[in-house]
Amino acid sequence: MSGFGYRIEDGQAERVPLRHILRCEAPLIWAHLTATTEHAQAWLRDEARLESYVVDALTATETRPRCDALQAGALVNLRGRSEDAPDTGDVLASVRVWATEGRVFSVARRHLVAMDQVEAMVRAGEVGDPGDLIAAFATAITADLDPVVADLGDALDDAEEQISADNIFALRREVTRVRVAALGYRRFIHPQRAALEKLAALPGDWLQEDDRLHLAAAADRAARMAEELESIRERSAVMHETLTDLRAEQIDARSLVLSAAALIFLPLTFITGLYGMNVKGLPGAESPWAFDVIVLACLVIAAAVIGWFALRWFRR
Repeated sequence: MSGFGYRIEDGQAERVPLRHILRCEAPLIWAHLTATTEHAQAWLRDEARLESYVVDALTATETRPRCDALQAGALVNLRGRSEDAPDTGDVLASVRVWATEGRVFSVARRHLVAMDQVEAMVRAGEVGDPGDLIAAFATAITADLDPVVADLGDALDDAEEQISADNIFALRREVTRVRVAALGYRRFIHPQRAALEKLAALPGDWLQEDDRLHLAAAADRAARMAEELESIRERSAVMHETLTDLRAEQIDARSLVLSAAALIFLPLTFITGLYGMNVKGLPGAESPWAFDVIVLACLVIAAAVIGWFALRWFRR
């Protein structure tokens, strides 16, 4: 099990090893664990002595963004990007936070990209109470996800500009990639917006007015990301249908060419097959000029069929 702690007092933050953090005295103590379920449960239960329902919530295997007020504290689950290889199908890693007056415990299985920014804000003296720390988490996570969602939209814009019959397969792969990524993010961004909105409205003195403003801003940013992801999902579906229609038109055009060729050669095949039979009684079979007549007849028939197709084409 790995983790760290911070002792925060009078705008000064001191990083403390996790094994010593619970013995520190300060207006704000933050303990963060990056651990498996079993190790985190043991530390939170035996060392931090948290209630069992809090330990279960902080170490649950499957979580969605949520916010619940429990007694004198709040339990918050948020989702953010992680550079570590995922151990599940979830595209975003979770961080679970239990905040009470003067104490904050957070648990994550994977290192979040936003965690570095949160620590930087703590060291810069921008965090002085639990509300500041949760607001820092919400702000850092949404700020990190915003350009990722914007990049998905830009990738779809580029694909829309390149739509043509020449690169259907490459565009379909790109549109599918964007659509799958958008669906993965959308799964968590929608409930995360609701969780942040609920958190900003929670009663309690540990959430200051500026904390609520920061949480409301993060919720608004999450709402805009959710709307962008919904737009990407709908646009990618339309693009996929457009590319499918282009592919169908390509197949129809090629089928028409093959049908025309087959129609041209069908009577010629019949004639050559008929005169290729080894039987007596065929007209001109004994005449020296028969071969020339048959070849000429085939040319005339082929020219007539091609002329008919050309006439039909120009009349369209």
